[in-house]
Amino acid sequence: MVSQPPYDALLLVSFGGPERREDVMPFLENVVRGRRVPRERLFEVAEHYYHFGGVSPINEQNRELMAALRRQLDESQHPIPIYWGNRNWQPLLSDTLAEMTRDGVRHALAYVTSAFSS
Repeated sequence: MVSQPPYDALLLVSFGGPERREDVMPFLENVVRGRRVPRERLFEVAEHYYHFGGVSPINEQNRELMAALRRQLDESQHPIPIYWGNRNWQPLLSDTLAEMTRDGVRHALAYVTSAFSS
């Protein structure tokens, strides 16, 4: 008999990042929301993202991590769902938590992939 883990879902928590050029400025506005950051500074930071096509590597890294975790969970006979939520971009953490609630998740284990202040 395989024992059940004390949690019923895994939540991947991350910073988030733009997936295309059009996402860069809205993403950066989310990052600095509530702070007084000059618009010129946002444009400077945006240029770094534009240099790489407007894409942050963190999203693909998270997808790869989720796939690897999925394989390990399936092999360990604990096929619990994996959710992903970001602080600053889709999928937003607040939306993911609402989805988990709708799905009946009661005891999730969080795996935080990037440090950020809350």
